[in-house]
Amino acid sequence: MEILGSSFIHIARRDRSAIARIPNVGKLSSRLGLGGKGYGRDKTAFVKCGLAFLRLLAQFPSLLMTPEYFTEQLRDLLGDSLVSVVLYGSATTGERSEKYSDYNLMVVCSSLGLEELDLIRPLTARWADFGNPPPLLFTWKILKNSSDVFPIELLDMKENHVILHGEDVLKRLPISHANMRFQLEHELKGKLIQLRERYLLTDGSEEELAGLLITTLSTFQILLRGGLRFFEVTIPFRKREAVRRFAMHAPFELAVFDEIQELKDGKIELEMVDVRNLFQRFLQTVENAADLIHEIGHRRG
Repeated sequence: MEILGSSFIHIARRDRSAIARIPNVGKLSSRLGLGGKGYGRDKTAFVKCGLAFLRLLAQFPSLLMTPEYFTEQLRDLLGDSLVSVVLYGSATTGERSEKYSDYNLMVVCSSLGLEELDLIRPLTARWADFGNPPPLLFTWKILKNSSDVFPIELLDMKENHVILHGEDVLKRLPISHANMRFQLEHELKGKLIQLRERYLLTDGSEEELAGLLITTLSTFQILLRGGLRFFEVTIPFRKREAVRRFAMHAPFELAVFDEIQELKDGKIELEMVDVRNLFQRFLQTVENAADLIHEIGHRRG
């Protein structure tokens, strides 16, 4: 264990950001009573930190549930049936928030029957325990035939992704734009309906309303980035910048997106915000965006 503790020191001193990238490291430090400062000056304290962390890992190996670890386990379980594992979303665009973001994975297999699903079901349950959605599961045949059904998601994934295993299936995936406007309008209106439904299930407090705005913000940012494709060829990979560019083509203001983003990032305190007004403006802005996409369809039809 002392050797492992010293190795921890070596890794951390060489790349201190490595510690910050450990999932839940803030929570772990708190549980261990570690302040996270001064380890470079105090070798004994740093060794104790390393040993305590390694003991915790021995107790809870699922603390290592990173996308890379999940992929390793998939390889062991599925063998040659595993064609590709793709990481996409905020983790690949530099927008990931430790507090609010999760990891998004797409898994492509040569076959996906009950045998394969049963093999990865316990692993996926552990993955979900850390707040991550189950991976998108495709066979190559289904993925190839889905490019005209999910053009928004697949275009975003194709432009920003990291291959964790196997071949880059997105690189050779043909994506049709034919149904993009229909899908975008369908998604905007569907998510707007869901947003109102979720509001009805809150207690009406500012805390719950703020939480609802923060957790749904990313979804609508992604959809407006899709809407930007009707106006521009080159699309920013960062959602916030894409929304700002979309606003240049919209006959209505989208400042509410920036305000919610600042609330999410902790740049403004909840007490400084009229949350009910913010929520009302957000609803209206999303409705205006859905109407705009609908009008684009009529102009082009």
